Amino acid sequence: MTTEDTARRVTRRRIRTRANLLDAAFAVFAAKGFGRVSIEEVCEAAGYSRGAFYSNFATLDELFFALYQERADLIADQVSGALALDGPDLDVPAAVDRVTEVLLLDRDWLLVKTDFLVHAARDPAVARTLLEHRARLRRAIRDRLARARGHARLPAVLGDLDGAAHAVVAAYDGVTTQLLLDKDAERARAWLGQLLTALLTDSGDTAV
Repeated sequence: MTTEDTARRVTRRRIRTRANLLDAAFAVFAAKGFGRVSIEEVCEAAGYSRGAFYSNFATLDELFFALYQERADLIADQVSGALALDGPDLDVPAAVDRVTEVLLLDRDWLLVKTDFLVHAARDPAVARTLLEHRARLRRAIRDRLARARGHARLPAVLGDLDGAAHAVVAAYDGVTTQLLLDKDAERARAWLGQLLTALLTDSGDTAV
């Protein structure tokens, strides 16, 4: 076996170890809450030593950031992909159906996300990470609406495209908060679809 082959094996093993640590941490954080979890508990759940942990993450905070970013990127990609399928004519009900069908509405993720939000509220550096994700999500929505300019209408009450993007993210926040309480994902998808359709459907007063 060459040095290059060995290096590739080590790289693959490290990627697998990191992924296993993230998966284990996700389950532990969802079950107990970020502030109640130790590095030892994550290692035990993943079946690794502390050495394996520290070869991938400097701190539990760093792992938490990586975990959040992984899921946050997935959501942004889901929304962008679902909104990219139409041409200039934006079929709002169809686009909303696609978004709500693929959007990650996993209660364990919402528990972890809520922990991250509370953590961010007390730490400016963490808050920047969260704000960057939310801005990316709003940009994806705004860019899609911008491509429909002149071909679709938005309610005047939303103001401009930025206002519409903020409203969509706020609707998602509200529905997912309810989901944390009633645990009904199917109802959450239905509510989100109805709310987004109502938000984005023009009554005839102004064009995008």
